[in-house]
Amino acid sequence: MEINQMWGDRFEKGNNTDVIAFNESISFDKRLAKQDILGSLAHTKMLVHTQILSQAEGEQIINGLEKLQKKLLAGNLSFSSDYEDIHMNIETLLQQEIGPIAGKLHTARSRNDQTATDMHLFMKDEISQIINLLDHLLKVIVIKAEKNITTLLAGYTHLQHAQPISYAHYLMAYYEMFTRDLQRFQTAKASADDSPLGAAALAGTTFPINREFSAHELGFGKVYQNSIDAVSDRDYLLDFLSASATVMMHLSRFCEEIIQWNSYEYDYIEISDEYATGSSIMPQKKNPDVAELIRGKTGRVYGELFSLLTTLKGLPLAYDKDLQEDKEGVFDAIDTVKACLSLFAGMLETISVKKDKMAAALKDDFSNATEMADYLANKGLPFRQAHQVVGKLVHYGMEHHLPLQEMRLEQLQKFEPKIEADVYSILSPEKAVKRRISLGSTGFTRVSEQIKRAQEKLFN
Repeated sequence: MEINQMWGDRFEKGNNTDVIAFNESISFDKRLAKQDILGSLAHTKMLVHTQILSQAEGEQIINGLEKLQKKLLAGNLSFSSDYEDIHMNIETLLQQEIGPIAGKLHTARSRNDQTATDMHLFMKDEISQIINLLDHLLKVIVIKAEKNITTLLAGYTHLQHAQPISYAHYLMAYYEMFTRDLQRFQTAKASADDSPLGAAALAGTTFPINREFSAHELGFGKVYQNSIDAVSDRDYLLDFLSASATVMMHLSRFCEEIIQWNSYEYDYIEISDEYATGSSIMPQKKNPDVAELIRGKTGRVYGELFSLLTTLKGLPLAYDKDLQEDKEGVFDAIDTVKACLSLFAGMLETISVKKDKMAAALKDDFSNATEMADYLANKGLPFRQAHQVVGKLVHYGMEHHLPLQEMRLEQLQKFEPKIEADVYSILSPEKAVKRRISLGSTGFTRVSEQIKRAQEKLFN
């Protein structure tokens, strides 16, 4: 077996074929090629700045790296598993461009701080894209909410009709959830903003490097203060995966309701043809496959978080080969979250809201029972007693198929004499919603306030 020329001088035999295949990471970490070249450019400039390399040597290396950069952008770089990972591939390609001088690039660094640097740069880029997707989704929600402030909907608890609400109020609940998700991803991006470059293998280096210089070149806000931590830390990936798991949970909850409400039994909404599929055997079917797949992929992202937590839980300091397992799961989570956010926003934007169907569901569901209890409390009845009275009224109404608003006054007064003719003015679903005046409530005025605050935040 051929011995690896980058690190194999201490060995008498090369790895067998299965070990080479098992050990390589180029099949997936080639995705870091852009970041690897950027990191090498910054490292070279730092070596010149600190006079570890001469100006001429630095220019040669930089010219070679810039050629590789152009080839990468043009799609003309090919990588080989013979060179194990992206770092050794780039260095080999650089040698082919400029000769042995390429070997000086690795002065005062290790693959340990190099791979960490690549991953930090990559995560900052990718999280920025996810933040943009979330921002777009928030705008879609707010625009849809503004169009549906007075759209009536049955609010649910325990999947039972609870109280009438504004559909916009329901949408703005998800606005709040995704706003917190946005903040979590911003935190994850900030936690990736430390530069590990210059930590070398784990102990730093004897060369007079300037870590702040290379960090500034790469756009990092700060540098790791401990070289062992710099090469072994994957907390920033856990922050990302945790934020990803939470946003997927929120998407999944939203999708669950879309799936239900798109069904024949609910018929509150209709998913656009663009985001639905048919059946190979049942011609009438219109399946909410996009929503179902987002719901299904949530477990996949949960798994990536748990996988990395498990990988890290028993690792001694500093670097261990186990840490190579940080990438594939993170890459998959990134791709999954980005696709789900993009598709969900498109699906939500094009959903048709069946306002009449939503309103009709409130006609005789007794979701105005709380209004009656509040009415009696305002008449001086203790709320617990009012609750008992209305409970009996609801039982009577269900037995006689008679909603509260359709009972005659004398029927209502048999249960409580304090009930007067003015009760009918508060029993309609629209009045029930409109009368909600507390901060953050479903009242049309309060919902409009929520939307206005969101618009000022998102569109200004």
